[in-house]
Amino acid sequence: MTETPPFDDLLTLIDDRSAALRSAAAAASSLEVRVPGCPDWTLDDLIYHLGSVQRFWAVTTRLADTSGPPTTEQRGDIDPQGDLLEWSAASTALLLGALRAAGPDSPAWTWWEPSGAPMTAGAVARHQVQEAAVHAYDAQESAGKPDPLPAAVAVDGVAEFLSVGMSCLGPWPHRPARVAFTATEGPTWLVDLSPAGVDFDPAASGDPVTTVHGSASDLVLALYQRIPADTLRIDGDRSVFTDLLRWSPTE
Repeated sequence: MTETPPFDDLLTLIDDRSAALRSAAAAASSLEVRVPGCPDWTLDDLIYHLGSVQRFWAVTTRLADTSGPPTTEQRGDIDPQGDLLEWSAASTALLLGALRAAGPDSPAWTWWEPSGAPMTAGAVARHQVQEAAVHAYDAQESAGKPDPLPAAVAVDGVAEFLSVGMSCLGPWPHRPARVAFTATEGPTWLVDLSPAGVDFDPAASGDPVTTVHGSASDLVLALYQRIPADTLRIDGDRSVFTDLLRWSPTE
C-alpha cells in the first residue's frame, strides 16, 4: 500500500503533466497527427479534451455541491477562444485556482461515488493528476517521444485506478479471483474480484491467482491500455488479467 501525495504536491503534478502535454504538442509536426492511445482523436482533439475536463472540474470544485454535476448554465462556455495551447494553459490555471481556493476537504460532486472514494476537492485533484499524466503520455507518443510517467504519479496511479475507477464497475462478470500488482519501485497492491465487485486491499488470506509485475509507469499505462499487456511480466493465470483489461475503463 502507498499513501496519496499531499494536496499541494497533487496540484504541482497537475501543473507539470499538463505542461508536458502542451510541450509535446508544440513539438509535434502538426496538431492533426493521430493519437495512438485514443485512435479516434488528433492532437487537437486531445488538447481540447483535457482543457474541457479541467474547466469542468474547476466549476465542479467551486460549486462544492455533491448532489450532482454542474449544469450547462453553471459550466458556461468552455469552447476554445484564440490559440489552443494558450486556452489549454488557461484551463489548467482555472482548475488549479479552484482547487487551491477550495482546499482538499471541500465537498465536490464526483462520478466515483459507487467506489466509496471521497467526494472532495482532494480526490478531484488526485484523479486529475492521472488524467493529465496519461494524456501527456498520449501527446508525447503522438510526437514520437513518449516518456515513462513520473514515479510520484505512477505509484499513486496504480492505487487510484484500482480503488476508484475499477471499484465503480459493479459485479465482476467472471469467476472470482485475487490479483496482485507489483511495482519494481516496491509497492504491491491486491484486489479481489467477485460478484460483489472489486475489493481493494483485501485481508491477506490466500495467494493471488495472477500477479502482474512491472514498473509503476508500465502498470498504469497497461491498465489504461496505452501499452500492450505483454510489456509486463504476468505470473499465474494470464486470462484473468486479459479479462480485467477488457472490463476496466480506459479514459
